[in-house]
Amino acid sequence: STPPPGSRCPASGGRCSPRRSPATTSRPGRAPRPGPPGCPKPSPASSSPAGGITVVTWNVGTAMPPNDVTSLLHLNTGETNDADVIAIGLQEVNSKINKRLKDALFTDQWSELFMDVLSPFHFILVSTVRMQGVILLVFAKYYHLPFLQDIQTDCTRTGLGGYWGNKGGVSVRLSIFGHMVCFLNCHLPAHLEKAEQRKEDFATILHMQQFEGRAASGILDHDLVFWFGDLNFRIESLDIRFVKYAIDSNILSQLWEKDQLNIAKSTWPVLSGFQEGPLNFPPTFKFDVGTNKYDSSAKKRKPAWTDRILWKIKSPSVGLGGGGRRPSRGVLSVSQLCYCSHMEYTVSDHKPVAAIFAVQFASKADKPLVEIYVADEWSRPEQAVVRYKMAAGFHRSSWDWIGLYRVGFRHPKDYVSYVWARSDDGERCLEKQLYAQVMFSEEALPKGKGEYILGYYSNTSSSIAGVTEPFQISLPRLEEGSSPTDSSGSSSEEEDDSTLVLLAPKSRSPSPGKMQRHRSRSPSLAKFQGLILRPSSRDRGTSRSPSPQNRRGLPGDIPTIHLPQEELGHRGDKAKEPGRAADSQEGSSFYQTVREQGGPRRVSADNPLARADPRNLGLLPALRLEMLDQAMGRRRESVDQSYPCQRMSPTSPPGCSTSPKEGTSP
Repeated sequence: STPPPGSRCPASGGRCSPRRSPATTSRPGRAPRPGPPGCPKPSPASSSPAGGITVVTWNVGTAMPPNDVTSLLHLNTGETNDADVIAIGLQEVNSKINKRLKDALFTDQWSELFMDVLSPFHFILVSTVRMQGVILLVFAKYYHLPFLQDIQTDCTRTGLGGYWGNKGGVSVRLSIFGHMVCFLNCHLPAHLEKAEQRKEDFATILHMQQFEGRAASGILDHDLVFWFGDLNFRIESLDIRFVKYAIDSNILSQLWEKDQLNIAKSTWPVLSGFQEGPLNFPPTFKFDVGTNKYDSSAKKRKPAWTDRILWKIKSPSVGLGGGGRRPSRGVLSVSQLCYCSHMEYTVSDHKPVAAIFAVQFASKADKPLVEIYVADEWSRPEQAVVRYKMAAGFHRSSWDWIGLYRVGFRHPKDYVSYVWARSDDGERCLEKQLYAQVMFSEEALPKGKGEYILGYYSNTSSSIAGVTEPFQISLPRLEEGSSPTDSSGSSSEEEDDSTLVLLAPKSRSPSPGKMQRHRSRSPSLAKFQGLILRPSSRDRGTSRSPSPQNRRGLPGDIPTIHLPQEELGHRGDKAKEPGRAADSQEGSSFYQTVREQGGPRRVSADNPLARADPRNLGLLPALRLEMLDQAMGRRRESVDQSYPCQRMSPTSPPGCSTSPKEGTSP
């Protein structure tokens, strides 16, 4: 039966109030929860006619991130026009080979910084895209996530004739309350004489970037486009001494008419319709690093406004039924509230630029695709019941899941635990608009007290389709060793210092309720075929990762990355023991061990159970790297002392007839 809102949930023992996004409704009897001290309270979006969008661009010049970027993001200001969406475009992030490998395995330091700063203010990383040193990050308040749909990214290289990504553009496009919005971060060619090349590269980016779907296939098809980055436009004609005099005398208007971008906006058809606020801040390039002084080197480059933020609103007469596109939901209006540089940041030879916009939406999608109902508090495991209702037309998938997030989570896969949204009558509930129900297992629930949020993650759209407001979980902590299901004896709030197994590409963790929190969860990591990372020895005996359970670790063992071998020799029968990885003749398949009441059993990688962790769908755990010589030196010392016949590598034969120094190399 369909319980009405506010009715009592028989299974959970609490009131079944609808946990819709706070953007549309507030929890009965509870005021909105405040953010950090000095942070404006998140107000319901429906009570404000405009949404706030902040755009930041910064050429960081391969520098390390500063300690704090709060002022750059205009946080803690108490302004009434609080941002709902923040887009951050970076250029020249360190992209040397060793740094790119580290960033591929971990989250890059700049992204980590912005997530750390924004998560206490309820901002969640919606999407990110990187092309060498060009990065674009888009954040939004967590209660807006159900109204951010159709999220796609693209990138275009223009360096070295299109073969190198040091120059070009990256974009994130999404539907915000039913309106198509595109954020485009560009790094265009440098130098005064390259103005025509900049125009050609921008036209190439607009032409090359295409998105799936009929709503807005090209960048300029979107209802609203934000174009920003290190656009590298310079000041023509004027002598460097006059430029510096105008800056020192605060007569910047005398420089505007010689700015190449201002000239191009009136002469280049490709820039038709793009708008920009007045340049009432000093040129943002080029400074001596660590100072606010313009270039004092032998080159003495002329100051210029290279870092810019522009926007364009699609004309309501464009694309009304043409080219297969649906008509816009209504006319947007954009007001720029702030356009400024931040001189306090000196780590780069560029100064960052920020712009704050108030966007007036002609109409708004105000109902989430999935409404989630949950009790006010979970104080007993049997109360962990989640009821949800899917809107008509929602594209349900058997890979959808409901994540349990700690308040202040950083991105959609930064969950504490999850449960698959696979109710037996899911299709019938969707068809007849009934309520489906799932339940979190006791071992999946965090122990102790805290505030949490539930979010329904749609695998089809790769986004969160429904969230609740914060609710309480108050479960007793388990004493160390009191429960066989908790090998560590620690609460879920403690960090797991072990390193999980990074298996072959088909691997998926089969134990959603036993996943522990890691220090860093990258929202998007490149796939490295065949990398294997073994857990530390102290965790192998009780490890719940899909790694083999019956391999004894070495004292002082450290995680090691093993490169894939073309052919693995010495594949004896012992390699097929339960709990060990078994290679096929091609070396492309393996098995995982899953613990059940009846004992361990082997699960094929093709089995859905072996693909069970959504965090592994494009997300890998953090790894620790160490020099191979150092790692091997410690291993050999340890082996010589205590384990003369221990296996040196997961790919070496289980038997041992030679000394470790003569064994196979990892």
